[in-house]
Amino acid sequence: MKRTNQQILDLAQSEGLIRSRDITARGLPRVALTRLVREGLLIRLDRGLYALPDRQVSEHGSLAEVASKYPDGIVCLLSALRVHGLTTQSPFNVWLAIPNKDRSPKMDYPPLRIVRFSGKALTEGIEEHVIDGVTVHMTNVARTVVDCFKFRNKIGLDVALESLREAWGNKRVSMDDLWRYAVLFRVANVMRPYMESLS
Repeated sequence: MKRTNQQILDLAQSEGLIRSRDITARGLPRVALTRLVREGLLIRLDRGLYALPDRQVSEHGSLAEVASKYPDGIVCLLSALRVHGLTTQSPFNVWLAIPNKDRSPKMDYPPLRIVRFSGKALTEGIEEHVIDGVTVHMTNVARTVVDCFKFRNKIGLDVALESLREAWGNKRVSMDDLWRYAVLFRVANVMRPYMESLS
């Protein structure tokens, strides 16, 4: 039992966040997680998601928690803007894109705002970031700005304009990249006047 507990604690130390299915995949009993939580050696963050109580959490730790639980989700819109440093807003929710036909994920914390992507939206302009030891899929800077225009009715045109100004002003995007995604995601006509005013 002590050896099992130590293996789980070592895994939590190296991975940052562990899922109950990670334990089962290694042939370790799930009941050990409950025991370790009861002893105060692990904390339960959400159903099936655990961590060491004294783990170091970065500013974007909630994104790592979401990605641990939903590795196929794509962090987007306001949450991606925050990671890219393109907004003054600090979103209360984690904005997560999932495939059109997938069931909406449920988490106690952090709260999720779900948007649905299909086709190229699931693959174009997606990059991987490692946050607190967890791989997080996220829209890149240019794609994030374009998505803000595409979903302007959800987040507000003012946020989309701020993201465009910040990304362009800080030389984080090129007009070519913005235009490519704008055409691909059918918001070129919406973005054209704002892009022209910058160049």
